[in-house]
Amino acid sequence: MVVLTLLSLAVGAVPLTLHDTWHAIWSETSPYSHLVLQLRTPRALLAWPVGAALAVSGALVQGVTRNPLAAPDVIGVTSGAGLAAAFVVLVLEDMPLWFLPLSAFAGGIAAALLVYRLAWRGGVSPMHLVLVGVAVTQLFAAGIDYLASAQSDRVAQAVIWLRGSLWGRNWDHLILALPLVLLLPASLLLAQRLNLLSLGDPAAQALGVSVNSTRKQALLLSVLLASGAVAVAGTVAFIGLLAPHLARLLVGADQRRLLPLSALLGGFLLLVADTLGRGLLSPLEVPAGIMTALLGAPYFLHLLSRYRKVI
Repeated sequence: MVVLTLLSLAVGAVPLTLHDTWHAIWSETSPYSHLVLQLRTPRALLAWPVGAALAVSGALVQGVTRNPLAAPDVIGVTSGAGLAAAFVVLVLEDMPLWFLPLSAFAGGIAAALLVYRLAWRGGVSPMHLVLVGVAVTQLFAAGIDYLASAQSDRVAQAVIWLRGSLWGRNWDHLILALPLVLLLPASLLLAQRLNLLSLGDPAAQALGVSVNSTRKQALLLSVLLASGAVAVAGTVAFIGLLAPHLARLLVGADQRRLLPLSALLGGFLLLVADTLGRGLLSPLEVPAGIMTALLGAPYFLHLLSRYRKVI
């Protein structure tokens, strides 16, 4: 983590050597001190909790739905949070910084409640939840597109955020990400119940698990994590799908090991995507969300062909 973070600080429109980067961190006399400490360090540090939140959110959704293709992007949470935040960015003016994450939280929760309500039929079928989520996602995506077209004079400042990016993030945004750090350990409290839920609803109930209650708690935590990540970094795609799958390949399906490793891999993937976006076409910067989509879309197609029986 430390080595990768340090390497990311050296990459950008002004490339630095590792010696210059290290000197800039510890010496105020370095000509690169402001660049490294005020511009690059916050976004590098922010990648870890944001990526971890998206990854754990995805792992929770996959555990609840028992669907390997599920992710916060799929069940409407990300698009709901994105629509609320897009409204703040594109329509409202001069709002305080804290209002954006609050709006994204509200949008994500509203989207989850809508999906859950529409999917309810005396209980929630995992597949029905995903199908309803896909429809609601498209509805909210259309809302974001409408806002962008209706507010065309302000859309330029929102495009990077809507694509998912750590560009322009500062130490204040790290403070906004603190709730994510506090929420992440809560996922481990659900790990054993999610393990039992993977056996199927009848088996889980026979072992004393309240199936609907567990689903509600896991979905609520997933919503809070995904909404908080969207509020800070915009709509970064595919982290919630990629990281849990990579973790599952390494440690298996036991949620007690899967969730922590997913968090670590999520932060790793987002930091790599942000670093590549800054370095590959420098001085042009590619938003991290576009880089994760370029990495995630082919893998998603691979999973789609592998798990075609699931859908």
